[in-house]
Amino acid sequence: MFLLNMLQEHGQAAAEHGQAAAGHAAEAGKHSAHHVPWLVEKLNHSPLGETVFNLQSAIMPKIYAGLKLFGPHWPGEGKTFEQYLAEGNLPIPTQIVMFSIVVFVAVVVLWLLRGKLSTESPTSRQQSFEVGVETVRGFLNDLVGPGAMRHFPVVMTFAILILLSNLLGMLPDMVSPTANFNVTLALALTSFIYYNYVGIRNNGLLGHLKHFLGPVPWLAFLMFPIEIVSNLARILSLSIRLFGNIYGEEQVSGAISGMVQFGLPILLMPLGLLTFFLQTFIFILLSMVYLGEVSHHDDGHHGEAHGHGHEPAVAH
Repeated sequence: MFLLNMLQEHGQAAAEHGQAAAGHAAEAGKHSAHHVPWLVEKLNHSPLGETVFNLQSAIMPKIYAGLKLFGPHWPGEGKTFEQYLAEGNLPIPTQIVMFSIVVFVAVVVLWLLRGKLSTESPTSRQQSFEVGVETVRGFLNDLVGPGAMRHFPVVMTFAILILLSNLLGMLPDMVSPTANFNVTLALALTSFIYYNYVGIRNNGLLGHLKHFLGPVPWLAFLMFPIEIVSNLARILSLSIRLFGNIYGEEQVSGAISGMVQFGLPILLMPLGLLTFFLQTFIFILLSMVYLGEVSHHDDGHHGEAHGHGHEPAVAH
């Protein structure tokens, strides 16, 4: 009996110690995951941040009350701008600022490159860019077939924005927008809406829905809901894969840099670059596969051979 009581007391003490340690680890992870760059701080404490807060104060409480999905009430309801900031809230979220920088840089760089393009004497930068363009074109032609080039602007836009977003996190006091689930979810929804729009445009609404019935007519009643769920799951597949890898890479690099500040972080940079390029490639590759499923082909089929609802095996 004495032994049982002793084990119980030690077990309770160990459990309390474990909960305390877990709480400290969670708090540390929270602080590291919510690093706010200097530029984001300045924007949110500027008149622009106050203007955005006033606009949100007029709109967000009604949205929270109407949808009842995000919580009982908006965090800034009944608070002043200073109180809202003091609680650690940001009217202009970090990912919005970071993604705006990515869009601005992409537009400027592409505009400058366009003015220096030459077919007679291309520069090394132009040739490097052409390698990426031709690679995407080759995959589009292979996976989508005839008429694939009409989708090239959309796919290439995904590639440029995602790659630059991934690379932004390597700059000092910057954060990758794709390390935030809201950004990757928006990208996944855009891809999902676009390829379904293409399917409806090419095949009509009924023809597009026919893809979900499967090849066996008497199993259509069973395959249809399965294929619909599988199709919707692609949103999570695209968004979570990209978010998880970029967020994980940032957290691991940050933790290692905190422990070893010299030498080792530089050695990890090639691995980070590989992750950034690989995740960009996987996202656009899957988007092209989905487009190939819903696009017309010369043989009269509309993508049945690809097997709607199934993804190719890709590295995570």
